[in-house]
Amino acid sequence: MLGLDHGIEEHRLPLLPDSTPVRQQLRRMKPDVALKIKEKVEKQWNAGFFAVANIVPVPKNDGKVRMCVDYRDLNCASPKDNFPLPHIDVLVDNTAQHTFFSFMDGFFGYNQILMAPDDREKTTFITLWGTFYYKMMPFGLKNARATYQRAMVALFHNMMHKEIEQHIEDLRKLFIRLRKYKLRLNPTKCTFGIKTGKLLGFVVNERGIEVDLDKIKAIREMPVPKIELEIRARFISQLTAMCNPIFKLLCKKQKLKWDSECQVAFEKIKQYLENPPVLVPVVPGKPLILYLTVLEESMDCVLGKQDATGRKEQVIYYLSKKIIYCERRYPALEQTFWAAKRLKQYLSHTTWLVAKTDPIKYIFEKPTLIGRIARWKMALFEYDIVYVNRKANKGSALA
Repeated sequence: MLGLDHGIEEHRLPLLPDSTPVRQQLRRMKPDVALKIKEKVEKQWNAGFFAVANIVPVPKNDGKVRMCVDYRDLNCASPKDNFPLPHIDVLVDNTAQHTFFSFMDGFFGYNQILMAPDDREKTTFITLWGTFYYKMMPFGLKNARATYQRAMVALFHNMMHKEIEQHIEDLRKLFIRLRKYKLRLNPTKCTFGIKTGKLLGFVVNERGIEVDLDKIKAIREMPVPKIELEIRARFISQLTAMCNPIFKLLCKKQKLKWDSECQVAFEKIKQYLENPPVLVPVVPGKPLILYLTVLEESMDCVLGKQDATGRKEQVIYYLSKKIIYCERRYPALEQTFWAAKRLKQYLSHTTWLVAKTDPIKYIFEKPTLIGRIARWKMALFEYDIVYVNRKANKGSALA
């Protein structure tokens, strides 16, 4: 595999001043893992990724391993590449509600980016069968994601349209650029002209954004967590009030004991996901509706909009936050600011704030404010937020 044309992008490894090379020792590993590593080394050698840092084997779903090199020392000596990386929710929002979709996946995407010749020896790593360095960009480098994103933006920045005729034209241009700049795709992970597809853990289609049923199945069949790490990793839920018994197990002084309240909350989450909502993206020019509810131990909000008929409300985003003890004394204004900060990418439109009381009236009527409240006032100035009494809004059940 020749790799992406270096005129588009190549990965460089600048080092901070006074950085010194670090020689790592050969790691011990299980015999079965060592054999998989050897197979991977031979495969990448034959593909031309290597030329004659320790390996970290990362298990894959198919039983194979992804070979990553421990580049922590090199990463510490390398300055950060601040090329912007996209937010997942923004990508999903921008993709939903199109009529047709085409999804493509690069074949060993990172390994198609050439390493700059002067920086290749910096990637040297040691194995049982010798030392090697990468000619192609490997996994594990600090700025690899930024380099790959820069290459993808350069190649495909102008290829997202709603019209099917333009979609066909975009595909034509895409294949021309792939051939011209020598970027290979993985045919087993490419689909073209479909109406529903999976993107970054979500299902997107013309209706909007839906939950991946495979993920719901995994949650339904998930056993009760036994250790704190499993709780932290698996229960990132927007239903804070419902999950409160489970969240309490994360307190440092709390003994990990799965009681009946935790089990009830666990079953409620599963039941909720049996019929997940369909989320929709923002429609430019249409006002948004932000429902805000503050309870004793949690704060919940729902961002939505009215449909084309104006009679029904559709959900754009669910947001929830557990309120710790010291935060219970905070005014409603702070909760509003938190919601606005988290939903910043949506609130460029007029937003109707539906709540029991108007939390932002005070700061705009008070002539002189200092400290934290003054900072909130400055931050909220950029949003067009209009307060609507909860009783005056027929759709308050959405909250």
